[in-house]
Amino acid sequence: MGIQWSGVMPAVTTKFTNEDTLDLVNFEKNIKAQVEAGVSGIILGGTLGEASTLTQNEKKILIEKTVEIVQKKIPVIINIAEQSTKDAIEAARLAKEYGAQGLMMLPPMRYKADSRETVVYFKKVANSTPLPIMIYNNPVDYGIEVTLDMLAELAECENIQAVKESTRDISNVTRMRNRFGDRFAILCGVDTLALESILMGADGWVAGLVCAFPAETVAICNLAKAGKIKEAITIYRWFLPLLELDISTKLVQNIKLAEVATGIGTENVREPRLPLAGEERNRVLAIINEGLKSRPILPDYKNL
Repeated sequence: MGIQWSGVMPAVTTKFTNEDTLDLVNFEKNIKAQVEAGVSGIILGGTLGEASTLTQNEKKILIEKTVEIVQKKIPVIINIAEQSTKDAIEAARLAKEYGAQGLMMLPPMRYKADSRETVVYFKKVANSTPLPIMIYNNPVDYGIEVTLDMLAELAECENIQAVKESTRDISNVTRMRNRFGDRFAILCGVDTLALESILMGADGWVAGLVCAFPAETVAICNLAKAGKIKEAITIYRWFLPLLELDISTKLVQNIKLAEVATGIGTENVREPRLPLAGEERNRVLAIINEGLKSRPILPDYKNL
């Protein structure tokens, strides 16, 4: 399956039972809600997916289960966030073996690689696999920026096809378009900059709050891409207080609490994370409840 790097691609949460095992019942409920809302792909094992706490066997189960649920309607993509090139190459091999159709790749973890090392890392992994790749450019959280000069070198690898743009610099979308044209698809990776990025030429949105509000997220993206800007802005303004729950160190707990409120998830996280408590929990619940009270009626965003 080729990947159209566009539209909304949820970075889904991983569901856990009270016994800290994979909760595939609630996981399936959420994935089906995403598909029904019209998302363009499913991304597993990102930050929201609590990837650093997952075993290799759990990643295998999640990929295989998602492939089964989506029934080839949309691609299944898994994040690669490894410490060594060797481990990243092996992760890519296993992803293909388990049935994933694409990869999202972070630079090396822990060690702060320089530009040359980072480019070589990406190239070696890309050259080891036929799977299409989206580079995850998030220097704010992960400490390494994939610059335009680095992307120019990575353009040699045909299967490096997209960039998840999370620098928080909205003008970077224009810089990429000016330099590379359509060589790379661009997907915004910051919920609070998504509409702005799409209006500046981004192809899509790797979203977080979509985990709890799939229809609203896809509606914003579809309306904006169809030129119905006022309609998109109206929904986006309603959504912004909720979207700000994504730009937090507790984004996983925040978004899982929102999933509970919309009936497509649970609060269970894997330790050392703990569910929200006390005043922090009350503050987040107040934002979620206010959003639910004023939840907009959506237009027919699937048929624009």
